[in-house]
Amino acid sequence: MKVGAFSISLSVKDIHVSKEFYENLGFTVFAGNIEHNYLILKNEDAIVGLFQGMFEGNIITFNPGWNQNAENLEQYDDVRAIQKHLKTSGVKLIKEADENTTGPESITMLDPDGNTILIDQHV
Repeated sequence: MKVGAFSISLSVKDIHVSKEFYENLGFTVFAGNIEHNYLILKNEDAIVGLFQGMFEGNIITFNPGWNQNAENLEQYDDVRAIQKHLKTSGVKLIKEADENTTGPESITMLDPDGNTILIDQHV
């Protein structure tokens, strides 16, 4: 099973302060809009999303269909196939994908320690 590009989505208190902090670590803005309270920063293959006021806690994020440069992949495991595998394996999902659709969709779950995992397909 391939879950796609990996990033961490951080819930931040002040996006400007967080942006400066991560830029000091060598990250540069890759995507997003600071005026809409979200930025995606990148340092080589490491991706950090900064989100102010959008959700509580931090989220481990995977993007099926994308590589680490947010470029579409020709072959990938669709989020619905991933969902089916997880459900068969007994993983409880918080949010399920609509299996009667195609294209962008997402699923959400918690790992055994309560960390939120988002599998968010954009293609």
